[in-house]
Amino acid sequence: MVQEFDKVGVVGLGAMGAGIAEVFARAGFMVTGVEIDAEALERGRGHVRKSLSKAVQKGKLTEEEQDSILGRIAFETAREELRDADFVVEAVPERMDLKRDVFTDLDRICPPGTILATNTSSLSVTEIAALTGRPGKVVGLHFFNPAPVMKLAEVISTVSTSPGTIEVVSEVAKRIGKTPVAVTDRAGFVANALLVPYINDAIRVYERRIASREEIDTAITKAAGLPMGPLTLADLVGLDVCLAVMDVLWEEFREPRYVAAPLLRRMVAAGLLGRKSGGGFYGYSGADTPAEDLPGGRLAQIVRNREEEFDLADMLLAPHLDDAMRMISEATPAPTTSTPPCGSAADTRRGRPSCSKNGEPSGSPRSCSRSSTPG
Repeated sequence: MVQEFDKVGVVGLGAMGAGIAEVFARAGFMVTGVEIDAEALERGRGHVRKSLSKAVQKGKLTEEEQDSILGRIAFETAREELRDADFVVEAVPERMDLKRDVFTDLDRICPPGTILATNTSSLSVTEIAALTGRPGKVVGLHFFNPAPVMKLAEVISTVSTSPGTIEVVSEVAKRIGKTPVAVTDRAGFVANALLVPYINDAIRVYERRIASREEIDTAITKAAGLPMGPLTLADLVGLDVCLAVMDVLWEEFREPRYVAAPLLRRMVAAGLLGRKSGGGFYGYSGADTPAEDLPGGRLAQIVRNREEEFDLADMLLAPHLDDAMRMISEATPAPTTSTPPCGSAADTRRGRPSCSKNGEPSGSPRSCSRSSTPG
């Protein structure tokens, strides 16, 4: 039996949650966004309006389309408003106590057939699923920031997730214009297990004064053809998110590779989280960030002048590629059908990979079919 649905809930309307709500509404789904109080709700509404307004200014949406999308999102402060939702995505901060509170409530409020998804980027989906009485219908659906722009979505299964649930969630991801990649529940999943240690390596290089932040970012954008360097990317992702992922990787694998850079931990403690806090490795107050003086140590000079066989880009990319090769050798599903989170690379003469960009997905139907097979 196949059942159609179009009612989606999103719990947590921070920058990511608001982006997820926008993505579903753009695809024609009726969305109920829930926040903890009126103040947080207005912030979430503001995130959505700001994002849609930018799209209108860039000519990607008309004002009529913007109004239509906003009309498909109901903003609420009571989780009970999700009692008739067919599919709910949780996007609250990365704390297990908050996840526990949300999933316990959702399991009580939502019908038994409702699929519950977590957007966690670092916590165990298995542990979250075990908080409910429907582990077969709990799955990870990991979006990337900014959700309306990034095409990749990881669909994370646990040992309890039913095959029917994975099939439905993968189809949902396609219907909202994403490229789903099915992965198992392991620390960092696939994308963050590759991406965040690469960012952490760049932070270590910066902390050791081997290169300035501009040198680090420019080395990668020029050598690998990426749209931004690792320190700019860290600010976009959020330094707190990077630290959370590194800590989870360390807890699971206990390898030196996964020890968070001390500078990363200090910056998070100081509230320097990147774009969302107004400052990280760069400033985001509206004024241009002045360029730093170049480090003058001997190691910095060796790297800058290429006195050895390797250069700065090699130093940053080699461990990243090694991680990818190890993941493949361990038979962990890798994102072979989508653009890796690192973007694209071109310099094959130096042994660097070349990743092609995906085409735009076609169609964005409003409703999605779902198997009624019990979880």
